[in-house]
Amino acid sequence: MSILFVAAEGVPFIKSGGLADVIGSLPRELRKLGIDVRVMLPKYRDIPEHFKEAMEHCCNLTVPLSWRQLYGGVQRLDYEGVPFYFIDNEYYFKRSGIYCFDDEAERFAFFCRAALEALPHLDFRPRIIHCHDWHTGMISVFLQAFYRQHPFYQDIRTVFTIHNLEYQGLFPRDILGDVLGLPDHYFTLDGLEFYGQVSFIKGGLNFSDLLTTVSESYAQEIQHPYFGARLDGLLRHKKNVLFGILNGIDTDIYNPAADPLIHTKYNWQTPELKGQNKKQLQASLSLPVREDVPLIGLVSRLVSQKGMDLIAHIWQDIMQMDVQMVVLGTGEPRYEELFRYAARQYPTKMSANIFFGDQLAHNIYAASDLFLMPSLYEPCGLGQLIALRYGALPLVRETGGLKDTVTPYNQYTGEGNGFSFTNYNAHDLLHTLRMALSLYPQRQIWSKLVVKAMQADFSWYKSAQKYQNLYKRLGF
Repeated sequence: MSILFVAAEGVPFIKSGGLADVIGSLPRELRKLGIDVRVMLPKYRDIPEHFKEAMEHCCNLTVPLSWRQLYGGVQRLDYEGVPFYFIDNEYYFKRSGIYCFDDEAERFAFFCRAALEALPHLDFRPRIIHCHDWHTGMISVFLQAFYRQHPFYQDIRTVFTIHNLEYQGLFPRDILGDVLGLPDHYFTLDGLEFYGQVSFIKGGLNFSDLLTTVSESYAQEIQHPYFGARLDGLLRHKKNVLFGILNGIDTDIYNPAADPLIHTKYNWQTPELKGQNKKQLQASLSLPVREDVPLIGLVSRLVSQKGMDLIAHIWQDIMQMDVQMVVLGTGEPRYEELFRYAARQYPTKMSANIFFGDQLAHNIYAASDLFLMPSLYEPCGLGQLIALRYGALPLVRETGGLKDTVTPYNQYTGEGNGFSFTNYNAHDLLHTLRMALSLYPQRQIWSKLVVKAMQADFSWYKSAQKYQNLYKRLGF
């Protein structure tokens, strides 16, 4: 079985979000199952120089894009046993940053065409192209429109994964011919038309053989108007080929027993050592060093989707409790300033770190007693998985992957690995937080929850097996 992953970003080369983590981890797990998985990415300027210097040139291409004939180079670098191919075009990709340019349609249409043009020149032939998010949505369209008659491409199948339905790749209608080179009959409801625009994500949804998303609950949620981003009708129509497979985490990177970024290493058998990380973080952030105070961690984009509006309504209530809170992240200016203001008003209780630093993130996971993640929606979520791994009990809203991974504490049975609430309501969040904090002094109960959290297995192994079974549905 041979699979080519195509995506706009991937760890360790280039990252803006969780998509990159998936592309960096899942192929390694699939290769452990005997699948020949390889990855294709754009060759961005921001890829670290030592990676670019190690790349080997494979071939040059002439890439057709409507009336254009464009240069495309292919370079290869093997990383941790996974071959990565990089599509090179300095006009489109030699820029600072990954996204948010005026010619996004042209950039990623080029990437999709170049990926298909490159296939006959590679040293392997994929039976399945696994496309990720809207940036690669046109691959399945182009495959049908321009390549199906060629014997090399006839039996290649496609899988399209939705990492976040809110990002859709919407562009004016005139790109249909001028950029994509497609005839007007592709501009229909069962093609690329979306409220008068061309939708790249609809290309992936309508023309791919199988669809996946990153948790079972999210796969169900996006078939309803509230979460469906105006595509719920199409997704209900496609429900028989839509599957939810939960993301995992890289348990080598996120491993408190071996993490070089944290102060004191520990595991589920030595959870008491977690307290050393708490003391170290408190001291480093100029918070009172107190073992008895619950420490609440928040590592997140500071945006409404992540539940920041709920926190904005109750932050003063939180500060009236005997707690400490450490925030790390950037986002909407109103939330950045909110946390800065809270830190000024309550310097012994709040530490606001309005930036992102990987080492501090690891230390917050290792030090926190509770991890706050009250998202409006969450396709999968990685923060709660990392928090569980480090014994920081997640407090989440029951949505998407949060619902699938966090089992709320049951006082009657003792079951659970965290805390959750259902309605997107600030007072429900506050009530659940108070309930969780009331358990903290009950050290025996709390310690059992921490151990159960750390014993949970959210590695990629199970998910990789599910992807393997999914690929077999296509006859391979």
